[in-house]
Amino acid sequence: MPEGAIRVLHLGKYFPPDPGGMETYLRDLMVCSSENGVTPAALVHRSSLGLKSTDENLHAGNKILSVTRVGTWFRLLFTPISPAFPLALHRLIKQHQPGILHLHLPNPSAFWALMLPSARRIPWIVHWQSDVLTPKSGWMLRLCYIAYKPFESALLKRARRVIVTSTQYMTSSDTLAPFKDQCCVIPLGIADRFSTAREDGRNTISNEPLRETATNAPLKVLAIGRLAHYKGFDILIKAIAEIPDIELDIVGSGVQLGTLLSLTQYLAVSDRVRFHGAIDDKARDALLLGCDCLCLPSVDRTESFGIALLEAMSAGKACVVSDVPGSGMTAVVEANKTGLVVVAGDSAALAKAFQVLHKDRSRLKALGERGREKFGNTFTIKTSTKQVLALYGDL
Repeated sequence: MPEGAIRVLHLGKYFPPDPGGMETYLRDLMVCSSENGVTPAALVHRSSLGLKSTDENLHAGNKILSVTRVGTWFRLLFTPISPAFPLALHRLIKQHQPGILHLHLPNPSAFWALMLPSARRIPWIVHWQSDVLTPKSGWMLRLCYIAYKPFESALLKRARRVIVTSTQYMTSSDTLAPFKDQCCVIPLGIADRFSTAREDGRNTISNEPLRETATNAPLKVLAIGRLAHYKGFDILIKAIAEIPDIELDIVGSGVQLGTLLSLTQYLAVSDRVRFHGAIDDKARDALLLGCDCLCLPSVDRTESFGIALLEAMSAGKACVVSDVPGSGMTAVVEANKTGLVVVAGDSAALAKAFQVLHKDRSRLKALGERGREKFGNTFTIKTSTKQVLALYGDL
């Protein structure tokens, strides 16, 4: 694709250093697409409350990313409310002159594209990260969705293409059912932070600390994600309590922190469960390299994909996930090939999976190696970006 061939304006929720899978993917997509001749810019919200908006030029390697963060006045059901968003969108369309709007949903602020003539003149791609409603959604969200749905449907109807992250999620989504002819599946991807070239031309995992792999060594489990109810971290802690020779590190922050801390105290596992909060990439990578496996025990299809799984697979680590109907987790982790899949919400089943990995370290290593291979073939940001650029070219 020739230099400057396409200008793309992304509308997202937040942007790094704010944590989150959507945020990580958006940054990596912008970096990789800019290396392939696209000129990207992003319009997102500030994660902290305030009226002020900022225009930033962020350095990512040898690329500079243009990111505008609009002031967030307040939040409603964890959704940032930014009244200045439509003005910023109109300004950036005039200033950036994009040939494509790339809308990352769910994000109610993207609905402003329906109202602005300048936005309606530009072709749209919708990146569908997850449905708003799931079978376990509360009554308040269901009530608000009555007002949300008409705008969501109008946005999907106007989109040229809708990117969905897995076939499982696409086929199970009632929202996407009327728009399946517009949908295409493009798995998410991340940058390969752990690979280093060897003299024989192959890649291997770099900077991995020496780890004791004897059967009697504690199994070191890592969990990464927002401390929210759907992540199932309470189920994970209960599983840890059933087996004495397991240590757990949890990375992330959120409203469930107090509840989870109380649970570790009640189950008397505070000495084996460590909460690290929100940490930077370097510290998270160190934990990934030092763990034996990563666990994503989510209990709801709000977990549509699982970027943390890709991070673990890129580091050559086995994954343990729950089998949530309609979630893309099992598209990422293949049972008994790249990890183990257990019944969602079942702490006993999760504990049994950990026992299997704890006793059979050769199987643990083999699962990680196959996960690393699958990551290289399917889930790098270069692979994902190549498919997205093909859509840009079609438009």
